[in-house]
Amino acid sequence: MERESAWKGYDEDALGKVDALASRYIDFISENKTERECVRAAIKLAEAAGYVPLAQAVAEGRALKPGDKVWADARGKALMLVQLGREPLAAGANILGAHVDSPRLDVKQNPLFEANELAFLDTHYYGGIKHYQWVTVPLALHGVVAKKDGSVVDVVVGEDAGDPVFCVTDLLIHLAQAQMGKKASEAVEGEALDILVGNRPLVVSSASDEDGTDAPDGADAPDGDAPKEAVKAFVLDVLKEKLGMEEDDFLSAEIEMVPAGRARELGLDRSMVVGYGQDDRVCAYTSLEAQLAVADDVLQKSSVCILVDKEEIGSVGATGMTSRFFENTYAEVMALAGETNPRALARGLAACRMLSSDVSAGFDPAYASVFEAKNSAFLGHGLVFNKYTGARGKSGSNDARAEYVAHVRRVMDEAHVAFQTAELGRVDAGGGGTIAYIPAEYGMDVIDSGVAVLSMHAPWEVTSKADIYEARRGYEAFLRA
Repeated sequence: MERESAWKGYDEDALGKVDALASRYIDFISENKTERECVRAAIKLAEAAGYVPLAQAVAEGRALKPGDKVWADARGKALMLVQLGREPLAAGANILGAHVDSPRLDVKQNPLFEANELAFLDTHYYGGIKHYQWVTVPLALHGVVAKKDGSVVDVVVGEDAGDPVFCVTDLLIHLAQAQMGKKASEAVEGEALDILVGNRPLVVSSASDEDGTDAPDGADAPDGDAPKEAVKAFVLDVLKEKLGMEEDDFLSAEIEMVPAGRARELGLDRSMVVGYGQDDRVCAYTSLEAQLAVADDVLQKSSVCILVDKEEIGSVGATGMTSRFFENTYAEVMALAGETNPRALARGLAACRMLSSDVSAGFDPAYASVFEAKNSAFLGHGLVFNKYTGARGKSGSNDARAEYVAHVRRVMDEAHVAFQTAELGRVDAGGGGTIAYIPAEYGMDVIDSGVAVLSMHAPWEVTSKADIYEARRGYEAFLRA
């Protein structure tokens, strides 16, 4: 039952393809660190491959036929790509589903404050994180600011070489005796994850008002003096100058603090990738590439790639998998394809086959006690399939039926894709979930599949280039089956 490293089967041509894919992937996750950025980039790639907006097709009343390709998004945070096959959609489709949100620190709506001449942004962490991992790490600011006039400003600070970065401070070891005695979960409290953004006070001079402009709030002070909360005032001055942003605009902003800097090759052999957000953008990107790889072909079954938001907090909301976005988009495409039988939608959804593409825990010998080696995923051993996830007796999991697992095995073997099977750690050691159980509620066959990751949910996560390559190959093989 043991499976060898995928690296052992690569010739020079394959090794070149492994590195080329990893290079594209590194660029993607380095340039797209939020769900909005991922969706925007994916739409651009899809349109280059011939996809057209579903909304446009609906407005034109365009009849869709086999080979046609459409995309639809949900609030700019989730995306669905559909390529019609020869069979009707009522006969089902092959679906790749992944999520594009990742753990991070979200800036609160009323975030900016000054304490002892330091300015901070207050945050609320998003998803499951170890708080202590996020201190002293250089952070970048990504997001949007929506203004009352209807304009929306994209914001990215901390990624260019000339940009400043931000951080959460930590207590010096010399004074940390009490902190070091706490449990890891208590050493850094969630409410203490404040982002340091400034230290320079605003000093008001008479020249500052010569042009007739108003000084920032609180800046009414004698010549050469600093206003009350002068550091905060200076930060507000910078925000207004650089971003055209007032303090009240934080109320309608979505600003995410994420690790700054590019993903990189890891190891003397350059065999791995270290970067932020690989859970789950490693599966999202490989699923996207697989969907676009079949764009010039007319497949037997329709192919679908859905990239969703909010998985890290329960797949909730209008852009999560529990929304009706997937179902409604499928119904719209069916209508344009002339499939209008009232029961066709339910039949089609039940007939679909899906890979819920999400990462799996890679075996880490430094923490071997929480894994069961026979049923663990190993870096470099290929695409991972989890028949079930969940915790405490498979709670919350989708447990794929044996017949569907056999189908997936056959598809992978016929395409010579390196794959492995795994569980998420030892029984009762913990657990986790994916979006798999949600589409399974339609009655379709779903199985979890993805790439093994070390340091999952840390600011920087690790994957193997070989696993990225095999995931990309496996996803394409599934769409063609």
